[in-house]
Amino acid sequence: MSAELKITLVRSHIGTTSKQRAVLNGLGLTKVNKTVVLKNTPEIVGMVQKVAHMVKVVE
Repeated sequence: MSAELKITLVRSHIGTTSKQRAVLNGLGLTKVNKTVVLKNTPEIVGMVQKVAHMVKVVE
């Protein structure tokens, strides 16, 4: 398992629930095509699963 995840927002947050927007903000994803590199922890993986339809993840 890789130590870091490269997460890219590929769909807009418009039309999503407030919880999904909060998760995206927590991940640091504020604009489409923005990429962040975060540690591969269970907390981050859980957040990514909540918005899996909106992000692309590369290990």
